[in-house]
Amino acid sequence: MFAPYACLPAESRGRLHGEDLSSFRSAFQRDRDRIIHSSAFRRLKHKTQVFVEHEGDYYRTRLTHSIEVAQVARTISGVLGLNTDLAEAIALAHDLGHTPFGHTGEDALQRLMEPYGGFDHNAQAMRIVTRLERHYAEFDGLNLTWEALEGIAKHNGPVTGDLPYALAEANALWDLELHTFASAEAQVAAIADDIAYSHHDLHDGLRSGLFDENDLMELPITGPAFEAVDKLYPGLETMRRRHEALRRVFGRMVEDVIHVAQIRLEAANPQSANDIRAMEQTVIRFSKPLYQELKAIRSFLFTRMYRAPSVMAERARVTEAVDALFRTFMTDPSRLPDEWRAGLQGSDDEQLARHVADYVAGMTDRFALQEFARIC
Repeated sequence: MFAPYACLPAESRGRLHGEDLSSFRSAFQRDRDRIIHSSAFRRLKHKTQVFVEHEGDYYRTRLTHSIEVAQVARTISGVLGLNTDLAEAIALAHDLGHTPFGHTGEDALQRLMEPYGGFDHNAQAMRIVTRLERHYAEFDGLNLTWEALEGIAKHNGPVTGDLPYALAEANALWDLELHTFASAEAQVAAIADDIAYSHHDLHDGLRSGLFDENDLMELPITGPAFEAVDKLYPGLETMRRRHEALRRVFGRMVEDVIHVAQIRLEAANPQSANDIRAMEQTVIRFSKPLYQELKAIRSFLFTRMYRAPSVMAERARVTEAVDALFRTFMTDPSRLPDEWRAGLQGSDDEQLARHVADYVAGMTDRFALQEFARIC
């Protein structure tokens, strides 16, 4: 049973390129399946969040992160009567545009692309699903529904002002109403991302040894979680204690979001998905107290993990790799693979830069380092 404000496949605004309906899958199920079967999704297996892909088998990659986000999104959207297939599709697609080496690679490409319109991973995800995936006979991209494209474009909220190049390009093809909020399903995917990375970055930071459980005992949310576990299971071995505490942190975030959403939805009483889009604020959010507590945890992670000396040293190394690859291909496009050189004749500097950025952004961590060693 769907809530009145859920996105329904039968009411979808359709696809840019018309297709016959499937006899056994809804439009949003097809979106999800096309994302899972895309080349860009498979490459997420070897793209990392914080640590470079080869550093350890247990650290999250963009692929495992996306799967975790999708699981959270399905749970929350199911409780709220939303379309779980659409929420899952947006969650699985939200990181498709990420470069190798996480945000470090994105920062490097943004700086390199600044003279040519910039680089943004959300916009790059749109470029992938509308242009760069080239497997279907009748169209470029994945030909996703309007609702899926809207969710990818603005799951973090309305997009105003100067649009990133790739997003402006996609929006010119099909108006995604970027000035409004996205559907409730897209909002769920966005907050599921926050929940997943807040949870797994604590796990990965502990495993890496950048901080320990005693540090987390001093923080809100995590401190009470460890205390509750110690009270219930005194003397529990380290890995079990860690898991029991952090799953309580995870549950606290999910329950908070559901509780807040139920209150806000009851007060607003939206009767359609468009009513959600027209609201002045997101309907899916953390409570103010929990949000403040999460800010303290994120500040801790920023200092102790994202800017730890060992991580910063690796950031410098991989930034050098991205810089060198980009500048090499810009100076000598003949060093691009054959399929990436096709159609470059007559391209101006901006077109070439966008082409090179597409190629470099699509690399996995290991392939980027291999190419850096081979070419540079």
